[in-house]
Amino acid sequence: MSDIDSLPHIPLVTKPSETAQRPVLTYNYGYEYVRLIWVDYANNPRCRILPWRYYKQLLESSDRPGVSIANALFGYVGGHLAPGFGAQGNWHWVPDHNSLRVFPTEKNVVTVFGWFQEVNPSPGARLGSLLCPRYILHRTLQYAREVAQIEFLVGFETEFILLSSTDPITAVNPHGYCDTLKTPSGSIEAVVMRNIADNLNEACIPLQMYHAEAAPGQYEVVTGPLSPLEAADALVATREIIMNTASVHKLRATLSPRVYDDAPGSAAHAHISVKSTSPDESNPSELPNLSSVEASFLESVLKHLPAIQAFSMPLPASYLRMLDGIWSGGTYVYWGSENKEAPVRLVAPHDPSSRRFEFKCVDGLSNPYLVLAAVVAAGAQGVIKRSQLTVKELATSSAAEISPAERKALGITQRMSLSVDQARDALNTDNDLRKLLGGEFVKAYLDVNKTLLDWTDEDPATSRKRYVENW
Repeated sequence: MSDIDSLPHIPLVTKPSETAQRPVLTYNYGYEYVRLIWVDYANNPRCRILPWRYYKQLLESSDRPGVSIANALFGYVGGHLAPGFGAQGNWHWVPDHNSLRVFPTEKNVVTVFGWFQEVNPSPGARLGSLLCPRYILHRTLQYAREVAQIEFLVGFETEFILLSSTDPITAVNPHGYCDTLKTPSGSIEAVVMRNIADNLNEACIPLQMYHAEAAPGQYEVVTGPLSPLEAADALVATREIIMNTASVHKLRATLSPRVYDDAPGSAAHAHISVKSTSPDESNPSELPNLSSVEASFLESVLKHLPAIQAFSMPLPASYLRMLDGIWSGGTYVYWGSENKEAPVRLVAPHDPSSRRFEFKCVDGLSNPYLVLAAVVAAGAQGVIKRSQLTVKELATSSAAEISPAERKALGITQRMSLSVDQARDALNTDNDLRKLLGGEFVKAYLDVNKTLLDWTDEDPATSRKRYVENW
């Protein structure tokens, strides 16, 4: 059986695809600036802004046009460098023009994502850096497609809070879930939310809806479905549009998972459907609402979920959000059809065309490329091994509400990681997931995460302010 390291290094996309679902912007479209965007291990979107005229010259100057970016940037956190990162070396950053889209909060500006590549690769060797989050997802999807013979669609729910002040932290209003008082006509919040929706549409991001959420000043936008790489790009672009639209109106939009102790937190629930590309693997499982591929995928993701949390819930505030009894996913590893208490909810279980898994243990502090790479890698391994689903469905209650004997009878034997330290330990000891994602990357990520933990480890009031000002 092939593993991820034995796969050929297929060329990375740099030119527009003829089958792109989104209109491809031509080089002579009248734009004035281009934002080169990437996301680091601390989930900070970073950019360089080039005049369009110079960018065109750059594209015409080489078969592998790009810009030089210091290796150290992946390890840069709050003015400090994580262990293993220093002053030496650069990456060659190459744009992926399938990701090109307008940046609607600024006139005549576009954004483009790209790949971190080796500066001087050996002939025939891979170009992509094994530390590049986008390339790690690309490589993991290749593994899933070619070895496991599965493909995915992904959508996201982005929850955020609009603040009129970060010191003191002040929401734009105190109202609740889907309350029309959250978007009264003529209010600044109604204008901002309408502008966010218009800007998402202009950027060709598939907005499905937006609405008020339960916490003060809290809202949600729902986007998708797209292929995983497109979905991750679209999520980063969505977050940038939300932040910058709010900024235009002198507000701060924060993705921080827990702004208020007495109100719900903010998440970034991922909706993922998995389908087999092999005609021999479309048969149902023993469960009426899951195919054999879906069941194997689910079993393996549940097995690795405490380690995946190191990517999907990377900071202490993440664990203040995900508690038992508040519809946030809870503290046990299990699943259930339309069960909003479960960390993995089976959505639309009776409709194979829209059936999908909702992962609730994801928040806005996480890098979406790394979260999806971890979920895809874990699930694909289960499909390859034809893992049998050992965790039975719990559809009617929270695992925390039933007895230990009842949990054991359902195969609910694992706890979620209950802290960052537990998640880091789970990833460190999950040899399968480490191998699939790359040992060098996992070590670098954990080093950066530790530096990030030190940077945010302050008294609760100062730490909360730092969260809302940076995410």
